[in-house]
Amino acid sequence: MDKRVLLIGIQKSFMVNAIVKGLEKEEYQVSTVAPDEKAVDAVPDRPRIYVLYLGDLTEENIPLFSYLDEHIDSERFLLYLVGNNEELTLATTTIGKEKIQETYLRPLDVKLLAEHLNMVVDYSAVDESLRKKILIIDDDGAMLRMLRTWLSVKYHVYMSSSGKIGLAFLQQNAVDLVLLDYEMPVMSGPDVLKEIRENSKLKDLPVIFLTAKDDKESVMKVVSLKPAKYLLKSMPKDKLIGAIDDFFTVYDSRR
Repeated sequence: MDKRVLLIGIQKSFMVNAIVKGLEKEEYQVSTVAPDEKAVDAVPDRPRIYVLYLGDLTEENIPLFSYLDEHIDSERFLLYLVGNNEELTLATTTIGKEKIQETYLRPLDVKLLAEHLNMVVDYSAVDESLRKKILIIDDDGAMLRMLRTWLSVKYHVYMSSSGKIGLAFLQQNAVDLVLLDYEMPVMSGPDVLKEIRENSKLKDLPVIFLTAKDDKESVMKVVSLKPAKYLLKSMPKDKLIGAIDDFFTVYDSRR
C-alpha cells in the first residue's frame, strides 16, 4: 500500500490544513475533498486510506456517511474518523462502528494518527504469501465485520456465518487459525471444534474460542478438544489483536 490518504473535510478548516501538513511531514501524499458523497465519488484513483474530519459536519452530511458505509465493503478502504464526542456519535449512527478502523477525539494528535497509518502501510508491504490466514466463524454479522476490519491490517481474513459453512470452507482452503464463536445456533462452537479434531486433515488446526462467557463450566466442557485459547468478545481491540499476535509468536516458535 502506498502512502496516500484521502482527507475528507471542510477544506477551509484550520484542523484540516493541520492534518495535511502533519501527514506530509511523515511523507504522506494527502488529497483533500469536500464532505460530499458526489465529490468523494469523483476523485480518481482513490487511495485505500480515508480520514474523515467531522468538525462542523451536521445531519446534512448524513448522505456522505451513508455513502461511506455502503462503499467501504466493496472498495475495502480503511476509514479513520476525527471529531468530538457529539460528532462521532452522529457519524456512527449511520456508519457501522465495525467498519471504522479508528476514531480520534479532536484536537487530533497528528503524530499518533501517522503512527497508526505507518503500521498499516508497513504490514501491507509484507509479502502476501507470508501473511497468516485466519477464518472467523460467527453467526453475528456485526462481529464478523468488526473482526475483519480489525485484523485485515495484518492478516488474510475469511468469514463464515455458520459452523457448517466454516467446515466446508476448511475442507477446501488451508488457514493458520480459526476464531470460533462458542455459542451459535444449529451447530455450536464446541460441536464445530469436535468435527475439526475428528477430521484427519484438520485435527491439528489451532482454534481459539471467541466467547461472551468466561465461566469454568464452559471452559471445562471443551478442554479435551484442546482449543488454543479463549478470548472474550468484550475485550478491547488492542488486547484482542495483541492476544492473536502473541499466539502466532508462540506458535511459530514451537514449530
